[in-house]
Amino acid sequence: MTLIGLDDSDSRERGMCTTYLAVRVAAAVRAAGGTVERLVLARLNPAVEHKTRGNAALCVHTDLATDEALSITREAVDAFAETDDPRTNPGIVVAPGETAPEPVVAFSRRAVREHLVRAEAEARIDAAGYRHAGRGNARGLIGALAAVGAWWAFDDPTYEHISYREAERRGTPREVDHDSLFAAADWGYPDAWDTVDHGENAMVCVPHAPGPILHGVRGDDPDVVRAVAERIESEPVERAALFVTNQGTDAHLRDGTIATSEDGRSYRLDGRVATPPETRQGGHVFFELDDEGATMACAAFEPTKRFRDRVRALQIGDELTVCGEVSDGTLKLEKFAVRDLVTTERVVPACPDCGRSMESAGRGQGYRCRRCGTSAPGKVEQSIERDLERGWYEVPPCARRHIAKPLVRGGFDAPVHPER
Repeated sequence: MTLIGLDDSDSRERGMCTTYLAVRVAAAVRAAGGTVERLVLARLNPAVEHKTRGNAALCVHTDLATDEALSITREAVDAFAETDDPRTNPGIVVAPGETAPEPVVAFSRRAVREHLVRAEAEARIDAAGYRHAGRGNARGLIGALAAVGAWWAFDDPTYEHISYREAERRGTPREVDHDSLFAAADWGYPDAWDTVDHGENAMVCVPHAPGPILHGVRGDDPDVVRAVAERIESEPVERAALFVTNQGTDAHLRDGTIATSEDGRSYRLDGRVATPPETRQGGHVFFELDDEGATMACAAFEPTKRFRDRVRALQIGDELTVCGEVSDGTLKLEKFAVRDLVTTERVVPACPDCGRSMESAGRGQGYRCRRCGTSAPGKVEQSIERDLERGWYEVPPCARRHIAKPLVRGGFDAPVHPER
């Protein structure tokens, strides 16, 4: 087997997509007489600065000889990569062998959670005896090597079926029938997830950015995601492919504490709400989370839409587990679990005779009803209604990161309240 790793061929402004490059490499492999066993789509650390939206790296698993595989891939990069953009720096790694060695698999796991550098990638490539090539500063070698080991690093593989536009249509509005897409999404749910967002009436699987993708359907069952895609009425499809991925797995999250968390990484953190949620300019909602005196700001930004109402319903004292990327000392919420809710509050007592609120009788002297003369020694506990329950809450599909795990997939340690 030969593993062809690819990364950094697309551009934020000019479009393209490394998944499309991988599909074209796979087509060239088949045209040369080789077979393709699988296409692997690895989502790497979403907090990396030099990334396009999904931070994807790709690997083509084939039986073609390494020399021919490298030649074909170089030609594809020259033909399709957006190398006119100075921020696009493709990398290619071609690795022989039935499996990736453990140091490469470990590198792949770290690439999902850490910031890695090209020098380390090059050292590991040389140590493994892999062939490689690059353009520009070849920063894409990091993701290309991570993609080589990704198949063995996946603990919970999922699938995406991606359909691509005809070349002459790219850059024009996508023609996808809304009703057929929503019907297909409902038919495939929950085995196919995040296809649409019912709450926002959004076609989530249809991208807005320039590029060759028409739509991408994600899920747990490869047959279901393919069938959902086939049910969508749209403009003609140039080609389509199925990828095995780490999307929807939370592979980017690590367990941590507020005191030890670092920028540029994603965490699960436990704590207690320390300040009332505050809606700031732009509609962003912030609150402080406290863990034994260490505090961190948590934010639900405007694009998370109705999720912000869940955050606004929090109160001081609620115990949470929060998940998301830490940036500039603030955790960008992707989901949170309510572990314990404050259900009572201390209030000024009411007079048992007339029902009116009592008034202070003086420092340390309790409360007194001036009308009836009744008294009480202090404030009393009163139950409060809450708009939240214990369990997990998540951002809606329209705001979900590719790698973040939807609640509908299950496997969580508390009841879930999924968004559709």
